[in-house]
Amino acid sequence: MAETVLSIRNLTVDLPEGADRPHAVEGLSLDVRPNEIVCIVGESGSGKSITSFATMGLLPAALRPSAGEVLFEGADVLKMSEAGHARLRGNRMAMIFQEPMSALNPCYTVGDQIEEVFETHATLSRSARRKRVIALLEEVRLPDPERIYHSFPHQLSGGQRQRIVIAMALAMDPTLLIADEPTTALDVTTQMQILKMFRRLKEERGAGIMFVTHDFDVVAEIADRVVVMQKGRVVEQGTAEEVLNHPTHPYTRQLIDAVPRRTRAARETDAGAEIALRVQGLEKAFHTPRTLFSPARTVRAVANVDFTVRRGETLGIVGESGSGKSTLVRCLMRLTEPEDGAVWVGNQNLLETQRGNLRAYRKEIQIVFQDPYGSLNPRRTIGDQLLEGPTNFGVPRAEAWEKARELMRIVKLNDEALYRYPNQFSGGQRQRICIARALMVEPSILIADEAVSALDVSVQKEVLTLLREIRERMGLTMLFITHDLRVAAQVCDSVIVMEKGRIVESGPIDRVFAEPQAEYTRKLLSAQPGQGWEVPDLGVTA
Repeated sequence: MAETVLSIRNLTVDLPEGADRPHAVEGLSLDVRPNEIVCIVGESGSGKSITSFATMGLLPAALRPSAGEVLFEGADVLKMSEAGHARLRGNRMAMIFQEPMSALNPCYTVGDQIEEVFETHATLSRSARRKRVIALLEEVRLPDPERIYHSFPHQLSGGQRQRIVIAMALAMDPTLLIADEPTTALDVTTQMQILKMFRRLKEERGAGIMFVTHDFDVVAEIADRVVVMQKGRVVEQGTAEEVLNHPTHPYTRQLIDAVPRRTRAARETDAGAEIALRVQGLEKAFHTPRTLFSPARTVRAVANVDFTVRRGETLGIVGESGSGKSTLVRCLMRLTEPEDGAVWVGNQNLLETQRGNLRAYRKEIQIVFQDPYGSLNPRRTIGDQLLEGPTNFGVPRAEAWEKARELMRIVKLNDEALYRYPNQFSGGQRQRICIARALMVEPSILIADEAVSALDVSVQKEVLTLLREIRERMGLTMLFITHDLRVAAQVCDSVIVMEKGRIVESGPIDRVFAEPQAEYTRKLLSAQPGQGWEVPDLGVTA
């Protein structure tokens, strides 16, 4: 057996008094070896991130290791001083966080931020540091490394920022890399590029990699071994093939069963139903003026877009980051003013409606955003936030309260939730609340903008089931924006595929995914991770 890079033995991390359980992590043991990717999976609160923070010596003050050891290259990390941790972090061990924009300093160029690693842990001249940084940018396959070196984080795409964070982690050639959900918010093509990079790092640098994720397609793509955690404890671990295809623990079986299938039974739709939304010739461009450092630019974010959606139908909108999906939705809602085209809801063209008269039509189209916590006001109760919409449209407060109670039952929450605050709910519960809030004004069209991409697979399944039930119960028309093609296959009747602001393919989702006509659609489908793995039929019932 190869020597371990990391060996965790019987680790227990205590939670503060008053928590719903005594330990964040309890009796955890696992190994990471050179040339190996170990994926840690589990729902939110399972202890995945706490395990990685304990390994890096980054536990918050409220959490205290009470037992066990974390042996990195033979030394117990838990017994090191802060100075000892500082010598290791970024040098022999490195961590890649989920959100690169938060991990990077917006006030410094990315070149300066990567150079800082060499300033801290090596004695190199400025010119030598610069050469090393350019070499790292080339290694992580960033285009035009000289331009990237002088760029600020906000000038780069999400995928480019994630590669910058990976380059920083690789600077000192660490023997252990810890990646905490590094691909969750990325589109499928960028995600596949990042995953290929991790495989290459394992093979070329011989690093041991601890990869925290809730995406089983990602696990199937890169994992050598899998560790499944539930409520702070390891419930199952083994090779990727064993855990993914022959799970033994009920919790693992439940998680895998919650993963959306790539196909589904076709849903009968009413081809004669009235058209709920018709979009014609929609155009939107963004113009950047010329500056001292860059020429003037025009980006056509939405270019001559046409589509129709019938009442009761769910239309999927898929494409890479920058394809125009979110700009299209903002134009539909008049949150961004389009330059040309028409958006018909019933017999009303919203683009011809004066902004002062839009209020009556706002209630027809409602949206559920990706981040439920950012969508809710932390200082107001859930009840107050649900009542705001209907009371603004003249609904008596008592009637609005009854509507709120009814919707709480529909989204499977208790009436008591109306008197609590957002921070008292889990991510999945908050997303249910956002759905209820959108339905309070009885819209005819509901837009879900990446509404399940950041959720655990089991919570994701619950929210998708809820959306289907609400659509059928209320006759809603839905637009569903997603980069997860498995999810799109489960909930959508038809789909439009967008590239650089244009629709390159559209049609029934079963036909488009089974027989794609556009090269770009084929590219998206082939980039979906876990191509060689299909969810096994485990006979698990919800």
